[in-house]
Amino acid sequence: MTARIPASVITGFLGAGKTTLLRHLLEQMVGDAGGKRLALIVNEFGTVGVDGGILAACDLPGCREDDIIELANGCICCTVADDFLPTIEKLLGRAEPPDAIVIETSGLALPKPLVKAFAWPEVKARVTVDGVVAVVDAAAADPSIGHLSPLSEVFADQVSAADLVILNKTDLISDEALARVETEVRAHMRPNARVLHSSHGRIPSSVLLGVGARAEDDLDTRPSLHELEGEDHDHDEFESFIVELPEIADPAALLKRAEDTARAHSILRLKGFLDVPGRPLRHVVQGTAARLNGYYDRPWRDTEPRASRLVVIGLAGLNRAAIAAGLSGTLVGEARVPAGGTLAGEARVPAGGP
Repeated sequence: MTARIPASVITGFLGAGKTTLLRHLLEQMVGDAGGKRLALIVNEFGTVGVDGGILAACDLPGCREDDIIELANGCICCTVADDFLPTIEKLLGRAEPPDAIVIETSGLALPKPLVKAFAWPEVKARVTVDGVVAVVDAAAADPSIGHLSPLSEVFADQVSAADLVILNKTDLISDEALARVETEVRAHMRPNARVLHSSHGRIPSSVLLGVGARAEDDLDTRPSLHELEGEDHDHDEFESFIVELPEIADPAALLKRAEDTARAHSILRLKGFLDVPGRPLRHVVQGTAARLNGYYDRPWRDTEPRASRLVVIGLAGLNRAAIAAGLSGTLVGEARVPAGGTLAGEARVPAGGP
């Protein structure tokens, strides 16, 4: 009987550091003896794939873009039949199937519906869930695990489904604060789950991919608040939209405006790419209201338009016009968002959002 392909589910709230974790994993896998082939499925809540684009820019030997598959415009937990299963079938149907599969869920996704899909006969015969890994931003854990629904429910479902919980960004907090966060996180964890500490998502690949949980076989030990409360899961509490900007001559100034705007409007996640005139490299912006960062990652390709686009994710009811005005540097009082039109001649918000 052919051995089943191990699949790892990487979950975690918005901005926890999942994509950085996977970049380090790619670096290790490419350098490992034996040359195992890894396929990544990257799920985005918004309509623009940013995380997959960052991973595809790794520029490592053996890191092939066709092994990185983006599933955008919706959380994978809600589109299992429409998006996830066809993607798995295509991977398994390749002449050279991957040796391992890693799935990075959206920061708003619930992992249990995805794990359930691996119990379907057509998948279970070929693939097993090696483990569910929940990444937690230790430096921002307090607001994430407070009692503010729906944020706390998403966090609790992610942690309670995990076999391994990674408290990330531990370099940003004190030992005392870390101990408090770990105590709070353990209250949501399964009894046999493990906790690891990390900074910048640096975890050995042998630990991340060697859990051996076969999670699809013990679904009953992975409680979900939505199941317990008899709720149909949806994401009506959250929204995402795109702000298109012109060329950005001063990325540092844009980053400062973005930080101010994110804090003023309680934005949960902001990420995207900037076109900096005179620079051949694409500029990445990503982070949360607490911490935003920017850096150059790779040259713009001849086949892609140079453009500045930022994805904004937050609780439903965001003031889109004010946020777009803040990012573009226009006055809020002058900001208008006509249908598919232009905001103060600089930034455009697509009509109707995602």
